[in-house]
Amino acid sequence: MADDRGVLIVTGAGRGIGAAVALRAARDGYAVAVNYARSESAAERVTAAIVADGGRAKAIQGDVGSETDILRLFATAECELGPITALVNNAGITGGFARVDTITAETIERVLAVNVTGTILCAREAVKRMSTRHGGSGGAIVNLSSMAAKLGGTGEWVHYAASKGAIDSYTIGLAREVAAEGIRVNAVRPGLIESDIHAEAGDPDRPNRMAPTIPMRRSGTAEEVAEGIVWLLSPAASYVTGAILEIGGGR
Repeated sequence: MADDRGVLIVTGAGRGIGAAVALRAARDGYAVAVNYARSESAAERVTAAIVADGGRAKAIQGDVGSETDILRLFATAECELGPITALVNNAGITGGFARVDTITAETIERVLAVNVTGTILCAREAVKRMSTRHGGSGGAIVNLSSMAAKLGGTGEWVHYAASKGAIDSYTIGLAREVAAEGIRVNAVRPGLIESDIHAEAGDPDRPNRMAPTIPMRRSGTAEEVAEGIVWLLSPAASYVTGAILEIGGGR
């Protein structure tokens, strides 16, 4: 286990990219708050793996679409693990596949609540704790965007793409706002990644079906995305803020 890097909150860390980030960051010395919305068993498996490897971790339930849950998540993480030094805003939903002319207001509201409002509120709580303006010692935030923000999600999930476009703008703006307060803010744009997100949207074979459209001719893995995220958190990226790192196989 590496030197102590402080306490990292990873939202949506029970599986997929979030779980890969939690496991990879723990190896670098972070104590990890493994947030989950529904699957306690999955989050506990991630936590157990970190502890078995000599690290510290705590599974904490919370729906990032709820401000009340977000406040409880941060308070619990501080109480159980210590002062927050890093945040990965990973939790997100697609809202499923739908053309613009069939999408419902309820779906749009839920996607924006989780992907946009949840990210902003989690970052707010992190800034209040990490900013030197508020007596903190600095830190790092990484937001999860998507290549859909760049490509538009045409014919599949324009609503999801729009929510991730908001994350790109928010990342740049927040990075400039808190750069002099010891906080670095960056984003990662994953491309076609092997994860449960495709099955949840109704197309589990999507990574295999779309792989030939990727310049590298394959989908990526959660672990490959996690490497980029953990690098952005690390001292190796000490002069990087306001950046959006594409991990998409050249797409």
